[in-house]
Amino acid sequence: MRKKELERYSRQLHIPEWGEAQQKKLHTSRVTVVGAGGLGSPVLSYLTAAGVGHLHIVDNDSVSLSNLNRQVLYTEQDIGSDKAKRAAEKLSSLNSEVNISGKTAKLNAENAKTLLADSDVLVDCLDNYAARFIMNKFAVFHQVPLIHAGIHGFNGQLTTILPGTTPCLQCIFAGFQEESRGGSDQKPPTPALGAVVGIIGGLQALEAIKIITGIGELFTHRLLIFDGINGTFDEMEIKRDENCEICGRE
Repeated sequence: MRKKELERYSRQLHIPEWGEAQQKKLHTSRVTVVGAGGLGSPVLSYLTAAGVGHLHIVDNDSVSLSNLNRQVLYTEQDIGSDKAKRAAEKLSSLNSEVNISGKTAKLNAENAKTLLADSDVLVDCLDNYAARFIMNKFAVFHQVPLIHAGIHGFNGQLTTILPGTTPCLQCIFAGFQEESRGGSDQKPPTPALGAVVGIIGGLQALEAIKIITGIGELFTHRLLIFDGINGTFDEMEIKRDENCEICGRE
């Protein structure tokens, strides 16, 4: 590794389980994050800081004043800007050695293959299940790890999907399938507290780093449930549905 890299990543290189081999794995990895909002802000920031080599951002929204209580990548000066492009610009100033691209697009069944291609890890930072099920289907069919998370007020959830091994999103949240098929884009805003989003987004970034480096145990076969009011982390065991219309066909 170059002297500049050794200095930039010196603190993580001092972790006993970490070394130059793990740093090189990060450097050659390709991560796609869909959603550059509340969850996306900490995920993108920490992956960039850690030295992920290629980071692709997908988001179809622009920055608004109501985003700023939790979407810490942005400032008042960014209001009206495309999130994906503005996030890419800001993250590049954090770590110029990371190859960062931003695509302003809404994920759908037609463009999923193009937007999610060539990824080692997919990170779900979305706020709707319709798009999540599209990500899930791509992840399962193309055997790409997917890190799912969601928040609601003081609460959050997270699980990691390893296609062919763990339950997929369809197994876990099948009850949301019909709602997503017939749902409308017009819906009440999701209650969101910035600190909660930061906690869950930070855990998503950690999962991605652990997948890439091969260090530690992942949140697989279990759904992490965070209760910010009571300050508790609980786990729910989740099992694969052998009759699942997505992963049950493997």
